[in-house]
Amino acid sequence: MKESVHVWFLDVVHEALWNALDAAGMKCHDGTGVSREALVEGDIGPVHGLVLRSRIRLDAEVLHAIPDLQWIARSGSGLENIDLATTAKLGIAVHSSPEGNRDAVGEHCVGMLLSTLHKLTSADASIRQHQWLREAHRGRELKSMTVGIVGYGHMGSAFAERLSGFGCRVLAYDKYKDGWGETPSIPRPMKHVQPVGWSAFCRDVDVVSLHLPLTEETKKMVGEDWLGQFDHPILLMNTSRGSILQTSALLSALDQGQVTEACLDVLEFEGHSLEDLENLEDEFLRTTLERLLAHPRVLLSPHVAGWTVESYQKLSTVLADKILAHSSSVP
Repeated sequence: MKESVHVWFLDVVHEALWNALDAAGMKCHDGTGVSREALVEGDIGPVHGLVLRSRIRLDAEVLHAIPDLQWIARSGSGLENIDLATTAKLGIAVHSSPEGNRDAVGEHCVGMLLSTLHKLTSADASIRQHQWLREAHRGRELKSMTVGIVGYGHMGSAFAERLSGFGCRVLAYDKYKDGWGETPSIPRPMKHVQPVGWSAFCRDVDVVSLHLPLTEETKKMVGEDWLGQFDHPILLMNTSRGSILQTSALLSALDQGQVTEACLDVLEFEGHSLEDLENLEDEFLRTTLERLLAHPRVLLSPHVAGWTVESYQKLSTVLADKILAHSSSVP
């Protein structure tokens, strides 16, 4: 008789994943109250699969402590909370689900960009203050601009797809894709999207949208030197990971005119640092965040670009398909 596969859900995800695995005969367990220490000490019984978002970091110590672990399923796209070197060494399969929230991210990018170009946030605020300021809120048309996408994976390509109807020029840069070097040798991935090298990208773009994973290379990558490479001022967007962008460098670039506006769905300092801002002991961090929150040319959202009703379910259905396909291929 085939041994049962025990799956622990360390975070809350859409029920579609639990239902699909349960229907396939796997034993699903609610692990939302399980601590890192319990995993390390082996207190929860057999573990063959783990489902999580970001609550617990699966580092080498945790992974070595779960000898029967076969796979990990991350509800979302980023894998920075999983030690991929150790999973590869131990033969543990890792599944993510960027296909599940790419549409949401693409739409959110368009929404932030249009809101910024047409000054909708300040226009709304001025009317609520009984001011009818038409000239102060004269906008700019997206059609007249060149939008540059850094990182052409699931999220970058989703944004590009949604730009197709606006008539703007779209440039894409991705140094990790074959044929996408300084002189790209591949055909256009979409009719309106042109792969370019970095020098051409910096020369031509008006809008820069970041769609990068958080790695040792990309952490704090966007700083003073990086922002100083563009030939003219840019509108900067980040819906990937907050730690890619140095907030202090962005604020300086805004003050110096290198960046005209910024749209940020993610922050270098998220969560508790914002919720308890007035009590932060780190003065530099506190003043940097205060400057960012007060800046009139920065549009913010709380890491919700991929956080929609539809994506919540799709993230789980994508993972279910991947897990079941993997399980059927394992003897």
